[in-house]
Amino acid sequence: MRLIDDLKVELSVVLGSNHMPVHQLLRMGRGAVIEMETHENEEVTILANEVPIAIGTVVIKGDRIAIEVTHPLTQEDIDAGLV
Repeated sequence: MRLIDDLKVELSVVLGSNHMPVHQLLRMGRGAVIEMETHENEEVTILANEVPIAIGTVVIKGDRIAIEVTHPLTQEDIDAGLV
């Protein structure tokens, strides 16, 4: 069990995406807002070490933002293009 205790996994969540030209990105300054092509109630993709592992939803709990796992992904889901 000790080996598992030392494993490091980077978790990240894809909240949205957007395409923009590099010159527009370079002109952005502090406080700039980038609009996403996602709506507030859409599902998000959860990644472990940059690999999709689940689908979830954003949950607000007090002053914290959390992600609730709604659908763990299988290899079949990934092959079918669900992410």
